Amino acid sequence: MTARFMVLYGTPADPAAFDRYYRDVHLPLAHQLPGLRSYTVARDASPVRGSDPYYIIAELEWDSMEDLRAAFASPEGQSASADAARLAEMAPMHSMIFTPAETLA
Repeated sequence: MTARFMVLYGTPADPAAFDRYYRDVHLPLAHQLPGLRSYTVARDASPVRGSDPYYIIAELEWDSMEDLRAAFASPEGQSASADAARLAEMAPMHSMIFTPAETLA
């Protein structure tokens, strides 16, 4: 069963600066996370009901919750987490970890 880390970013005050920083600084750090299976970024997500759209949604995947937790406990994970604080200064963000459930019939 896989485990996922999801980050939802609101619209930044300076989208060009946010994009540059995310692409040039944060993504290289995140790609160094041990055991990372995939990293997907979606842009301009439109809500079906209520609230504002998210500017970027990032979803990272590991083989297990133990692997995910170990990745963020690693030196690489500590660096990526510290850098995420810089992104949070640039745009509102929400994050969560979860294990996808089986599809309900």
